[in-house]
Amino acid sequence: MSPAFASELPVGSRVLVTGASGLLGRSVARGLLEAGFEVRTFQRSASGVDGAEDVRGSLTEPVDVASAVHGQDAVVHMAAKVSVSGKHEDFENVNLRGTDTLFEAAWGAGVEHVLHVSSPSVAHAGSSLIGAEAGRPDPEHAEGSYAVTKAQAELIAESYAEVGMKVLVLRPHLVWGPGDGQLTKRIVDRARSGRLPLLGTGAPLVDTLYIDNAVDAFVAGLRRLPQIAKGPVEDRRLVVTNGEPRPIGELLAGIAQAGGAKAPSMRVSPAAAKAAGWVVEKLWAATGPHADEPPMTRFLAEQLSTAHWFDQRRTRAILDWTPQITLDEGLERLARHVRRTGQVL
Repeated sequence: MSPAFASELPVGSRVLVTGASGLLGRSVARGLLEAGFEVRTFQRSASGVDGAEDVRGSLTEPVDVASAVHGQDAVVHMAAKVSVSGKHEDFENVNLRGTDTLFEAAWGAGVEHVLHVSSPSVAHAGSSLIGAEAGRPDPEHAEGSYAVTKAQAELIAESYAEVGMKVLVLRPHLVWGPGDGQLTKRIVDRARSGRLPLLGTGAPLVDTLYIDNAVDAFVAGLRRLPQIAKGPVEDRRLVVTNGEPRPIGELLAGIAQAGGAKAPSMRVSPAAAKAAGWVVEKLWAATGPHADEPPMTRFLAEQLSTAHWFDQRRTRAILDWTPQITLDEGLERLARHVRRTGQVL
C-alpha cells in the first residue's frame, strides 16, 4: 500500500451493513463484496446477497444488534424507516432509538469505523436549496417525522465521533434506478395511473443519484473513512448526488417514460397541492394504517415545487470519487430493464 493510501480501511476488513433488504443496502453490500471486504448483513428478512453472512434481527432489539456488530471492523448503517407518513413514534423507534442502540453496541464491541447514511432533509427547512453544501443536522426545523428523526440520529453519530469513533456521514439524495421500489416505482406507477402531477411550472432544478453511482460513492467513503475522519466535521458530512440538476418536470417525465408510462401532464399549483397535502395527512392518520403512501403531503408538495441541488466539489474531492453513470445513461438502463422484465423491480 502506498503512503498516500496508508490510512485506507484494509481490503478484507469485516463490514456490517444494516438495512440490506432494500435496493441501496443490498447493492452496497454487493459492492463491498466485489471490492474485497467480508460482509455481514443485518435486517428483518433475508438480504438476498450471495457471499454475505445474513444476520436477521431488529434495530429495536439490543440483543440482536449486539450480535450483529460482534467481531466487525466497520459498520455501514443505512437501516431506517423511510416514509412521508406514519406515526412519529414508529420513526423514533427505528431511526432514533435504533441508531442509538447500534452506536452503543458498536462502541462496546470496539468497532472503530461507522459510515452513517443520512438524508439532505435533515438540514432542509423547506426553502429552495441552490448549489448548497451539507449543513448541520437541524431537528428543530426539519420537516416531517422522517427528517426530524434522521437529524436526531445524525447528531448521535456526531457525538460518537467527538469521543473517538471514526464516523463519516453520507447523505444520498433521491436514489433511483432499476429495482427501486421507492422513488422509481412510485413515479412510474403514478404516471401510469394519471396520478403524478406537475406542481407549478416544473422548472425548479433537482438533482438525484443513480444507484450504481451511489454504490461507488459508499465503497469509496468506507475505504477512505480512516483518513476522512481525521478532518473537520464539514468534511465528515457530505451530500452525494449525480451532480446533474434537471428541471423537476423533465426528471419526472424521463423516469416515467423510461418505465413505460406517459410523461405527466396534469398541473396543480404548489399552494393547492400543499393545502391538499394537509387534508390528506389528516385523513390518512385518521383512517390508517395504509399499505401505500398518501397521494400528497405537505412535504411532498414542497419537494415537487422547490429547487434542491447541491455543490458536489467537496464531496468528489474528499471521497476521490466521480459518478460514472450519467443521468441520461441511467434512464436508458432503466428503460432497458423495464423492456426486458416488464417491471421496474
